[in-house]
Amino acid sequence: MKKAAVYTRTGDKGTTGLYTGERVPKQSLRVEAYGTVDEITSALGLARAQATRDDVKETIFNVQKLLMSVMADIASLNLPEPYIKEEHVKLFESTIDKFDALLAPLGHFIIPGDTVAAAALDIARTTTRRAERCLLRLAETEEVNPNVLICLNRLSDLCFILARVESEVK
Repeated sequence: MKKAAVYTRTGDKGTTGLYTGERVPKQSLRVEAYGTVDEITSALGLARAQATRDDVKETIFNVQKLLMSVMADIASLNLPEPYIKEEHVKLFESTIDKFDALLAPLGHFIIPGDTVAAAALDIARTTTRRAERCLLRLAETEEVNPNVLICLNRLSDLCFILARVESEVK
């Protein structure tokens, strides 16, 4: 059996296929939004590779898996049912609460870079904020799953908390 080529040539003229089959320009806001979520996944991969705590590594890995569904949700039009639901928002919130309970109250600004993992988590946090802004721009003209927006907002908070855990909790 011959292995399929990585390149398909279908995007050579500046379009890409959405998850549901439609073709759109590569510079569309929708592609920008899910592409930025893909960047988050990569930043989280770096953070996971550098994390010292097993609970942080496991949490990051689970978030990375969930981000595949976030991207599919963004890259889909007219889904009969969204991939990202309120239960995912609640999962982010309970995970934030679990890790936040390990931390002392914050009384100062944090300068990123105490550890490599914390710095990578901060890159993931700021990239998440950018993805959220991209998705909000898209939502001005096209339908966007509101739970995706909420999950991205919670993910930036989670990245902040996980960075603090990696820096402060031994």
